[in-house]
Amino acid sequence: MNKGCFITLEGGEGMGKTTNLVFIRDFLVSLGKRVIVTREPGGTPLGERIRDLFLTGGEIAPETELLLVFAARAQHLRDVIEPALASDAWVVCDRFTDASYAYQGGGRHVDSEFILNLEKMVQKGRKPDLTLLFDAPPEIGIARAKNRGVSDRMEAESLAFHSRVRNTYLLLAGLFPDRIRLVDASLPLENVQKAITTHLKSLCVP
Repeated sequence: MNKGCFITLEGGEGMGKTTNLVFIRDFLVSLGKRVIVTREPGGTPLGERIRDLFLTGGEIAPETELLLVFAARAQHLRDVIEPALASDAWVVCDRFTDASYAYQGGGRHVDSEFILNLEKMVQKGRKPDLTLLFDAPPEIGIARAKNRGVSDRMEAESLAFHSRVRNTYLLLAGLFPDRIRLVDASLPLENVQKAITTHLKSLCVP
């Protein structure tokens, strides 16, 4: 078995994933791990071009949006994630397939069976070892996102959309409790990072 670990960060807008991605990387590096930090959509030159289209491309059909994400994911897995895990690196990724179920499935009402079929085709069984789900009421996240400045396509969506995204994430957490661990993103940063450390130690750190 690989000595590396595949960790993903999930959650709605403004949940603090970017800040805590850096914290997780530094924590793992302090333990002597070789860490690759990446994101979705993105992670490769092609993926970053798709990300730009995804976030700024105007009106996009829900199925097109989903296919764009999985196109970027296929390249990401082939060029970054799988080679890193094969070399025993630890991969920390800002969003992965849970986001497809939450945003395109829950938010856009795309049939979950369609998403599942794409997952099987593209991932060939690859799943995260640990997913940290940063959760808080969407009103909190939207307010934080607005404070950052100009909103992208996702941040500009309605509260009803973001509520559906959150509800889908929580449904996934209930279905896969061994993999998906909830982190209360409404708490002060110090408390959030204590929870992250506990989850990392219990699941991925010898």
